Amino acid sequence: MSKEAAWNAVLERILTLEVVRVTERAAVAAARLRGRGDEKAADQAAVDAMRKELNRLPIDGTVVIGEGERDEAPMLYIGENVGTGGKTKVDIALDPLEGTTLCAKNQPNSLAVLAITERGGLLNAPDVYMDKIAIGPGYPDGLIDLDASPADNILALAKAKGVPVNEINALIMDRPRHAALIEAVRATGAAVQLITDGDVAGIIHTTNPDQTGVDIYLGIGGAPEGVLAAAALRCIGGQMQGRLILDTEEKRERARRMGIADPNKKYDMSEMASGDVYFAATGVTDGSLLTGVRFGRDAVTTETLVMRSATRTVRWVKATHPLLRKFESE
Repeated sequence: MSKEAAWNAVLERILTLEVVRVTERAAVAAARLRGRGDEKAADQAAVDAMRKELNRLPIDGTVVIGEGERDEAPMLYIGENVGTGGKTKVDIALDPLEGTTLCAKNQPNSLAVLAITERGGLLNAPDVYMDKIAIGPGYPDGLIDLDASPADNILALAKAKGVPVNEINALIMDRPRHAALIEAVRATGAAVQLITDGDVAGIIHTTNPDQTGVDIYLGIGGAPEGVLAAAALRCIGGQMQGRLILDTEEKRERARRMGIADPNKKYDMSEMASGDVYFAATGVTDGSLLTGVRFGRDAVTTETLVMRSATRTVRWVKATHPLLRKFESE
């Protein structure tokens, strides 16, 4: 093995641990503001902490999916360069605080999330909405289709799973825009589970329906969260499709500036996140996916899900941090 290849192998192992440190730091910063009702302050704390930790990594990183205008919060902006530099050029998708409202209200499934892959490996999408559909692993390719009706997708899934339709549970965000979708899913006999926020965690839930009770995710949410969810599914398995909702000329122009020629393109999972993907999510609040940050008298405890697509390795990292000063501002 050449020296360069050996270094790259070492760097890959380093990144597996370092991405955990990045999301841990953001989660701890946000968790200090759980339940305080201030979404912007919690998001700002998570952004600052994540940026600081990213700038310690031995990478030449570019943020291609970052914080956006829709949250009216300070960002790790699209195009921002992070890391100490070097030969390892990577693209980064991040959400320092997925579920700002969940954190502000101390409700379940708020996360700090990060995905890293090779340069050009992530869909460089504007911060707009995305129509999404996702299921977990173990099904024939092409089983679901964003352009099929909700009924056709639900019926196809039930048939492939070998269960009656009334045993299928669909996860959908509780929004007025989804009224017709919810009605169409329930008309099939399937159940609907509604969430207020947190569709990254929601999509990941489809990968383990025996534990989560979630068979399929449907509906419209943020495009950044869609790319992050696709990165997670690349690591753990499943199927996902998404289409950007570019319903104004201003949005279409933003998309064109980011290299998106077809505003109606339907993206599959590998088009949203390709190459060797590293994905990490640390719990901010308790949830069905991860336990939130715990503040003890002498230590902080965190739980992180970290995955890599090349090896399909999934790690659950429960860490105790006795050196509290490492989470303090410098």
